[in-house]
Amino acid sequence: MLKQIFTWWSGNTLGAAFDIKRRSGYVGTDEYGNRYFEERKPSLEGRKRRYVMYKGLAEPSKVPADWHGWLHHTIDEPPTKSPLTRRDWETDHKPNMTGTPYATKPKGSLSTGMARQKATGDYEAWTPDA
Repeated sequence: MLKQIFTWWSGNTLGAAFDIKRRSGYVGTDEYGNRYFEERKPSLEGRKRRYVMYKGLAEPSKVPADWHGWLHHTIDEPPTKSPLTRRDWETDHKPNMTGTPYATKPKGSLSTGMARQKATGDYEAWTPDA
């Protein structure tokens, strides 16, 4: 309970959740369980503010592309009303895995413990005289 009151990085604080639910209407939920809201009245700049309440850790990379476009007013209709058309070359959204065991570790990185390959003969150092 104290965690929800004081820490925003582990999810939404109780104050933020209360304020968003009081002033906004529920719009939809994405496949990660994040919930999206839009204010009922326009703000001073003339448009309705949009919010996301993350499920679990507050990680913005967990927001899929269609919801990201809606949050930033690039797309007018939320994905619940008009989903983005999916191209055959598009891949599924993956959240940022940096700092997790699933992070990409190329050959030669310090975390893999492997030695980096030596530079081949195709590299020529730049000199200011040349």
